[in-house]
Amino acid sequence: MLCSPPKISRIETATRPASLRDVRDFCNIYGVDDAERSHLMDLARGAKEQGWWHKFDDLAIESLIGLEVEAKKITSYESSVIPWAFQTEDYARAVIKGFLPDIEDRILNERVTARMTRQDLLRSTVAPQLWSLIDEAALRRAVGGNRVMREQMAKIIEVADSSKVTMQIVPFEAGAHPAVDNTFTLLEFSNAVLSPVVFVENLAGTFYLEREAEIQRYREVLDYLKASALSPASSIRSVEEAKRRFESV
Repeated sequence: MLCSPPKISRIETATRPASLRDVRDFCNIYGVDDAERSHLMDLARGAKEQGWWHKFDDLAIESLIGLEVEAKKITSYESSVIPWAFQTEDYARAVIKGFLPDIEDRILNERVTARMTRQDLLRSTVAPQLWSLIDEAALRRAVGGNRVMREQMAKIIEVADSSKVTMQIVPFEAGAHPAVDNTFTLLEFSNAVLSPVVFVENLAGTFYLEREAEIQRYREVLDYLKASALSPASSIRSVEEAKRRFESV
């Protein structure tokens, strides 16, 4: 490669991108076939093109959004609030403000705009399959007031109507389960170069898990939740019932 070992290390750990020349030379050294070489060169070119999310100053999840754009399938469990894919603008604003009471108005507005833009992925021609498991607690927690919640329930029903979306409610009757105090997302890709990734977010920060044992553990938890959750049709009825509750108070 005629370069220093630290440069190779930075490429391997993704702290710097690989140039087209780097990719070409690596392919020559490793004996990569023409089809794979072409694919890797396309990836290197695409890496230079910044996604829409890079124009925002303070999202904190740029890597996650980039993975969502590449994902073939996204499976998630949300234990406390309605997931981003289903949120209305007013609900998103109230949730972000609730998480970060001292957030600046400018940053709050940016995060709400980004969250709404993020939902465009689900309406695109290359939309991933989304399987969303939502704890019943999210349907009952009154975020932003009754009007906001009524509109939020209607938005869930609208989004869940897509053939690309499966939505299940994990009811209180499911009791304690392996993910009762967790929120996480499993992202899977059609590209063989990209391994599955689990994204976990909490007060300590954001984590990306890629080890095979970790992925398998989260797959098992998701299978358990799917079996414990209401069916998609029953889940819609549960959301409709929640909407009526917010209409009657």
